[in-house]
Amino acid sequence: MRLIADNIHGLNPVVAEAMVELDPKPVQELALQCVKNGADIIDLNPGHLSRRREDRMEFLVDAVQEVTSVRLMLDSPNPRLLERGLSACVQTPILDAVSLEAIKIAEILPLAVTYGAELVALLMDRDSRTPPGVDEKLAIAIEIRELAIEAGLGTDKIIYDPVLPSLSWHDPFFQLGEVIKGVRLLTSGAIFGEPAKTMTGISNLRSGMRSHVPDSIDTVALSLLAGAGLDFALADALQPTIVETCRSVRQIL
Repeated sequence: MRLIADNIHGLNPVVAEAMVELDPKPVQELALQCVKNGADIIDLNPGHLSRRREDRMEFLVDAVQEVTSVRLMLDSPNPRLLERGLSACVQTPILDAVSLEAIKIAEILPLAVTYGAELVALLMDRDSRTPPGVDEKLAIAIEIRELAIEAGLGTDKIIYDPVLPSLSWHDPFFQLGEVIKGVRLLTSGAIFGEPAKTMTGISNLRSGMRSHVPDSIDTVALSLLAGAGLDFALADALQPTIVETCRSVRQIL
């Protein structure tokens, strides 16, 4: 299981200011700390940007690549931002993400094909909704896989994300259990006849609730997902309990 650091994002005030000032140093310091803590991949998410600031994805790529050679994940629903980042990457990044939403299939999937990039497939429907049950999630996985094959993307390039719920959602622990089941079925080869790669965002669990929900829920979920065969954990690489859990999981597995 590889750790993808989700710390470099536009909602982080340090990153937001760095993007305004085009100052790479704060971004580089964050990246180096994430790598020191064991991050295998660094996620770059500039957030919503106006057209005149679409070069900020390229800025983030350049800044991080100056100080580390770890792989990057470009995280945006905007295909123009993704392409700017792709053109600046030294090694092919992961693209995050596509779903069944028509515009993403039409504009982001072809980028993965053109650049030979791995592509995160969020198991969300055409209205960007996340079904609660594992059967509905897997039906979306099958449909996205078929669309990817039609577009010319190898099945080995797809990383399936069953989407962890926020604890503020209806019946979140049921939905968490369904995500774990989905990861186990996908990684075991039970769905496609061969193991599929999986990822999920641990930070989703306490989104908007960090002040009154203990971080132990993150580490328990991460451990359960690792046991189910999760390949990539997108998480806070500066959260000590996450870092320690990842280290323990790697020692055991």
